[in-house]
Amino acid sequence: MNPFTYERAADAQAALTLGARPGAKYLGGGTNLVDLMRETIEHPVVLVDVTRLSREIAETDDGGLRIGAGVKNTAVAADRLVRERYPLLAESILAGASAQIRNMATVGGNLLQRTRCGYFYDDAAHCNKRAPGSGCDALDGFNRMHAIFGASEACVATHPSDMAVALAALDAMVTVEGPQGARDIPLTDFHVLPGDTPQIETVLAAGELITAVTLPPDVRGRSRYRKVRDRASYAFALVSLAAVLEVQDGVVKYVRLALGGVAHKPWRAKAAEAALLGAPATEAAFRQAAQAELASARGLQGNAFKIGLSERLIVDTLVKLAALQEQR
Repeated sequence: MNPFTYERAADAQAALTLGARPGAKYLGGGTNLVDLMRETIEHPVVLVDVTRLSREIAETDDGGLRIGAGVKNTAVAADRLVRERYPLLAESILAGASAQIRNMATVGGNLLQRTRCGYFYDDAAHCNKRAPGSGCDALDGFNRMHAIFGASEACVATHPSDMAVALAALDAMVTVEGPQGARDIPLTDFHVLPGDTPQIETVLAAGELITAVTLPPDVRGRSRYRKVRDRASYAFALVSLAAVLEVQDGVVKYVRLALGGVAHKPWRAKAAEAALLGAPATEAAFRQAAQAELASARGLQGNAFKIGLSERLIVDTLVKLAALQEQR
């Protein structure tokens, strides 16, 4: 039994004051943190409940959308403006978990999920993320769910979020507040690759609190979130894809691609985007772009199939998005 105290913050300043205490952890819906406490992976001394904070979804002055970090995932997926302007985001949330979990989980907590690698949860296993310097049993063990991009000898775990993948493709910004004030961080820069320090998962400084996620106003073309998994519901992605595509006169004018289930963070497919911009919107061009992205992928014994699976998912999704625009 690990004793801890519980505090409910009335506002952001109170949360930051409480969060500055040694051993403090912010608590949103608790759908991951409480599990980690139960498994004795997390040992907070103080739980700071921030569920009363930043629970609004509102338009920004430039026509974007600001989503409070305390908004429940269900509320985001059901919001009219999200469904009309950013259907990709709603699709990713609905693909992400059971209805019960979506009703509890918050936007901020979703971004801070920790990996579901089995070795991370097994205290008899070697895991550098749980116990830095102990090794990584996944390298030569059961690694079917693990990373093909950005991994290291220290860690091959993947980030589990679906929502974060959609936010990466949408060029979302994450607003955080901390002892040094507020700052905005591109979602694509918020999570970090493992390197030699896989226990460090984000760029958050000590005591910083996520307060909002902001979506830009200029999402163009058609979008889609697709998730390949072992069963039809409540399963983490083998590979997922958030895709945004605009085609004019048979040419790609705008494209955003992000992959999930393949890296320590949502993987923005920048090589594929660069290859596609200005290219003909054809299956051959989509395949060439996917192969350009996957040239840097490295499979393990159990997950090398993800490379071919990712290529097929990218090509098929882009073909279907392009076809939708031709039908207009």
